[in-house]
Amino acid sequence: VLAPFLGHLIIEQHFHLSLALFILAGATDLLDGYIARTWPTQKSALGSALDPLADKILISFLYLSLTYAELIPALLTGLVISRDIGLIAAVFWVRYKTVPLPVTLSKFFNPCYTTAQLKPTLFSKVNTAIQLFLVAASLAAPVFQYTDSVPLQCLWYVTAVTTAASGYSYWHYGRKTVRVLNTRSP
Repeated sequence: VLAPFLGHLIIEQHFHLSLALFILAGATDLLDGYIARTWPTQKSALGSALDPLADKILISFLYLSLTYAELIPALLTGLVISRDIGLIAAVFWVRYKTVPLPVTLSKFFNPCYTTAQLKPTLFSKVNTAIQLFLVAASLAAPVFQYTDSVPLQCLWYVTAVTTAASGYSYWHYGRKTVRVLNTRSP
């Protein structure tokens, strides 16, 4: 919900408020994850599908707006978003292959049909943390006047390497990262 508003604030160069809202969004995401892990009754199929999608939407909005504000290079944003589009496409493909026949839009988008579960790789978890750390560092850069610093530029390269490694890990490990819960009957 905050993603478009946060993107607008970044484009308008309200970096103090953007940084504060990003920290708030991160805290509520951590709290949501903690609640889902601690109290199993608070975990749902819909929530487990929407949470990673919401994270991808937030990261995409943030990277695009930070690129517009010239705080993150366009090539890095392209890499991050391309990897996420590839992952979403793979999830849609697995979903299509595992939804019971005949595949209809109502079955395909019905969260009650939990047919597969994606297990994030270690590279993916590390990459997400580094991507979010780069967002925080980039939002803080104009606030604390270090936009041209070498450590920030090094973080761009680290983020690019972990993003590529994460994408490769999903491609390489493929079937090991997906647990099919229901299969189609022949």
